[in-house]
Amino acid sequence: MSARRSAQSRRARRAATRGRSRVEAAWREFAASFARAGMVPPVEPGLAAVEAAEGSAVVLLAPRQALTFTGKCRLRCLYGAVRLLGFAVGSHQPALPVFSPATHCSLALEALPAERPPAADLRQLRAAARAAMRAHRVRRQARVKVMARFCPECAVVLLEHLDTPVTRFLLSHPPLSRLFEPQKKEESSFTSEDAVLASVGIMKCSPERGLLVSESMGLALEELIQACCEEDEGVPVVLVCGPKNTGKSTFNRYLINLLLNRLPSVDYMECDIGQTEFTPPGCVSLSNVTEPVLGPPFTHQQTPRKMVYYGQTSCEQDTERYLDVVKYVFSSYKKEVPLVINTMGWVKGEGLLLLIDIIRLLSPSHIVQMDVYDWKAMAPLTPEYVHLTPGLYTKGKQQAKCKQLGADDGESWKPSEGEGDTSAPEYKLLYVHPEFPRAGVAGEARVHSGILRDMSMLGYLGQLQAPDIGAVLPLHSLVPYQVPFSAVALRVIHTDVAPTNIMYAVNASWVGLCRIPDEIRCQSDGPVLLTQTPVCDCLGFGVVRGVDMEKKLYHILTPVPPENLRLVNCLLLGNIAIPNCILVGQQGVEGEIPYVTADYNYSILGSGKLRKKKHFKRREYAFECDYA
Repeated sequence: MSARRSAQSRRARRAATRGRSRVEAAWREFAASFARAGMVPPVEPGLAAVEAAEGSAVVLLAPRQALTFTGKCRLRCLYGAVRLLGFAVGSHQPALPVFSPATHCSLALEALPAERPPAADLRQLRAAARAAMRAHRVRRQARVKVMARFCPECAVVLLEHLDTPVTRFLLSHPPLSRLFEPQKKEESSFTSEDAVLASVGIMKCSPERGLLVSESMGLALEELIQACCEEDEGVPVVLVCGPKNTGKSTFNRYLINLLLNRLPSVDYMECDIGQTEFTPPGCVSLSNVTEPVLGPPFTHQQTPRKMVYYGQTSCEQDTERYLDVVKYVFSSYKKEVPLVINTMGWVKGEGLLLLIDIIRLLSPSHIVQMDVYDWKAMAPLTPEYVHLTPGLYTKGKQQAKCKQLGADDGESWKPSEGEGDTSAPEYKLLYVHPEFPRAGVAGEARVHSGILRDMSMLGYLGQLQAPDIGAVLPLHSLVPYQVPFSAVALRVIHTDVAPTNIMYAVNASWVGLCRIPDEIRCQSDGPVLLTQTPVCDCLGFGVVRGVDMEKKLYHILTPVPPENLRLVNCLLLGNIAIPNCILVGQQGVEGEIPYVTADYNYSILGSGKLRKKKHFKRREYAFECDYA
């Protein structure tokens, strides 16, 4: 009897299910008829952002749809492929850290177009997308919402909250606490997708704040990619030049990322000592780049293959030593992978002549010249122009002699055998005309260059923080290395300092940790002072936290590993100071702050006040920052 009842109940449930399915189908057809009649607008596939778990979100992008954002997150592609600052991210790649601060051009996440697969594969593709979301523990409710808008050509990405020791250290300083915060949106325009993205750490912003790839930039990039991949005429050497605020750094990052889509690595030579990419300011360096560059310099400070600490952010006072440094660093280039060379924005007067010397010295295969259309800043650097125009230390074809140098200097800059003025240099000149607002206008950059330099130094010092997520440790709480006076030589690069005052200059200063080939010999316990600035390898940087005159010790904080510190035998002190916010914002100090005072005679030569700077400028609003 019970078996008969259970069979009847199963038949009843099946009949009820079929009835509901017919009713739902009828209602769907009824609703579709209104849409076909134009009475209800059809739902357009677009951005879908759903909370996947605490601190993570799943985002579905329709084909060719882009998400321009400010903030930071960790990105993983689960289905399809996306492009970020030129780098293509597929489902086979690991998660990537992404940084889009308010101080720089906003990044845009774009779904790459894909061919529509056969209809027979649609079920498999949907199953693959579901499986990828399950593998990364995306909640079932989120999976259902994403799959409701799924199409074979879309892209599905997982965004996770990102917190690193470097970003924690930077954000701990009040002037930079809003570094990754975007412009506040009106509450009426704040959508549920915006709330999901904000929970991860990013905020959607206008596409106008993203990278604007002009037609000339696109054509130049296409030609450079082809040349680097084919290598028909050897490994390309690409030199990028142009005035300040024309987008050279952004162009370089975009080019490097495009090359990394096809090549395992790219070499990058930094010749702009004022705005360096992979090192703190004041350096000429050669780096091998193997990972995409998805953030500003303070997010990817690394140890280069070769680095020399020039010690200043401008070379106007000693262009001769600058050229010696460039020549020394370039000698380490092995010509095995393409090389991208960044140059300074100083392109007027002697700066242009110095650029011509650099072109002759480095012999690039391609020159990318970035400038506005009127060419007011600099003339087109055609091979004929460079061939005929004298440089600062080299001569043109019809020039009788170069600028006067000392006897030794003249010998070092004589052309080597085989070099001469009989033929013009052979390189391809590519013009790029930036079209973003205020391009090429001096003083109209988003953020003052001095603040960007300080951020790079803070990013470097952030490596001193513990790798685990926790409270930020102030620098004065860290244990420094003790270095005997007799173990290292000392040199102040930018000015002459009396030996009796040298320790006052070194204390609380930023120093390059270098290696010179000469053996350090000291007759006494006093400091070893060099009489000339050497051109030598720099292994990293440190902060001289204190000087113990009784024990004859330097106390130095540095993230350089001990195995490299054993090679250091020279400290170079340049005209680059520790960021003010480090000295002023020493947490946990009671009473008078070390190295900071208000009771001082400012009439003394060389003294100066810590001034407030408010240079965090955006296109539509000002980022107020009391940077002291």
